[in-house]
Amino acid sequence: MGSVALRNTRQAGRASGFTLVELLVVIVVLGIAAGLTIASAAPDERDLAAREARRFAGSLEYAAQRAQSRGELLGVSAAGHSIRYWRRDDASDRWLAIDDDDILRVRVLPDPLDATALAFAGRAVASDAVVPLRSSGRNEPFAFLLTTPSSRTIVALDPLNRVSVAGPGPLSP
Repeated sequence: MGSVALRNTRQAGRASGFTLVELLVVIVVLGIAAGLTIASAAPDERDLAAREARRFAGSLEYAAQRAQSRGELLGVSAAGHSIRYWRRDDASDRWLAIDDDDILRVRVLPDPLDATALAFAGRAVASDAVVPLRSSGRNEPFAFLLTTPSSRTIVALDPLNRVSVAGPGPLSP
């Protein structure tokens, strides 16, 4: 009976804890999982710029269609971290910010992204100019610039109200 008791004691000793190799494997697996989570949760500047440019392009298309379908003069402006849509009030002849449409509400861009008007009808414009979207659908071509410290993306609308996105690409020296 003595040898059976000795065997049970050895087996009980082995089953009571983890080996160093097992602990290291668990730590490595947890480290890889944490690294992948952090990498996927924090997109780089180019991904951020591309995502925001697509969002801006979609809202521009929507605004151009809304201007035509409702017969109203709309406008868009960009300055710093925000993109804003406007409606022209015929009575006061002033631009009023649109706040009754979720797609056209002011959009605050995430850091480090900035937006500015680049061109309207082939000419440079002030960075915060209101670019019109006419109810006739006959719009002058225009472009906006989205920048990060290392990249630039151009969102443009042509006379047929087609929106294009160019970039993100490197900043010009």
